[in-house]
Parts: sequence; structure tokens; C-alpha cells
Amino acid sequence: MTKTVTRLFDTHTEALAAVNRLQESGIDQDAISIVSNNADDWHGKQQMASRDNGPLGDRDGDGENEAAEGAGKGATTGGLLGGGAGLLAGLGMLAIPGLGPVVAAGWLASTAVGAVVGAVAGGATGGLLGALKDAGHTDEEAHVYSEGVRRGGTLVSVRADEADSERIEHLLSTGRGVDATTRGQAYRESGWTEFRSDADPYTSDQIARERQQYM
Repeated sequence: MTKTVTRLFDTHTEALAAVNRLQESGIDQDAISIVSNNADDWHGKQQMASRDNGPLGDRDGDGENEAAEGAGKGATTGGLLGGGAGLLAGLGMLAIPGLGPVVAAGWLASTAVGAVVGAVAGGATGGLLGALKDAGHTDEEAHVYSEGVRRGGTLVSVRADEADSERIEHLLSTGRGVDATTRGQAYRESGWTEFRSDADPYTSDQIARERQQYM
């Protein structure tokens, strides 16, 4: 039986390190998914850094290839992913109402994107909520994790065999990964009730203040 294990990370660097640990421990890349807030354009900055510092580039003028190569190179030169660079090479940029700009890759991202493509703006955010629910998360968990991305976080989700789920939970939690119960309680203490697709996305300044609360 398959179980989905998801954790929220307050920064993308912590999430990328977690992906690296997962792959080093033998978890197949196809089982891993990442959805990250990109309000501070961290993904674009990594791409620029890779073009400036590495041999990979858009030699033929193919912007799509440049983006993929840049993502992989940026992750590797940053010392964050190593063997997980392949997953990062598949990161695609999205603008989702309620979440703002995000980058995502993997099976969870594909499910969410499928719900976004061709959808009206009001229903597009259901892409992430729906994907999390389809993956086996409760309604409450899906709302907390979606809100976490809105507030600047990064989700790492793994489809795992039930027998291996405890090990994966440990690998994710070791790197400051937070579950929905813990973070949901913190959100509710400030008056939060649910993720709303009509809420304004967090700005970079708001995200910085939010992260400071959990450092």
C-alpha cells in the first residue's frame, strides 16, 4: 500500500537538502515532488548564477533548455542537491492565485498543473489543494500545506510504501521539515482558519517576517 509523506520547509534550501537526503538514501526521483514559493525569485537567481559561473548555457538560443540546464547546474554548484539535480531540472514556474509565483516539479506538481491548465482563475488554486487531497491528505492537511506555500514555504512530498514511510518521515523531519498538525496549530493561534484562494499572496518582506517566527 502506498502512502504520501509530506513536510513543509520554511526555506527552499532546507527543502533541497531534504531532497538530497532522500535520493542518497535510495528513494527514486520519480517518487519525490517539490512545490516552492518563488516570490523572491530564488529559482531565477540560481539559473543566472549557473550561467555566469558554469559551462552550461543557452548556446543554441533555446530558452527551455537553458532553464532546465540552469536549474540543475544551480542546484549542484550550490552544494544542495548533488544527485537530486535531475528533479530540479524539471522545475517549472507557475503563477497560482492565492499562492503567487511558485516553482514545482514531480508527480504532485503534475497533478496540480493538470487542474490549473484551462481552469478559471478562481478554481486554479484548487490545483494544489486537490492534488494534496488526491494524494491522501485530509482536507485540513491540504489547507495547512497550501497556506505554508503561500507564506513562503516549500513542500516536499514522497509517495512511499507503507513499510518505508516511517524512514521517510524521519529523513524529512531531520532537516526542519514540519508536519501539518504542528504548523496548523501555529497558524490557528494567529486567527487563521483555512487557505483562501482569494487572499493576496505574501510579499518578500512578509515572507521574511514569517520565516523569522520559526527560526
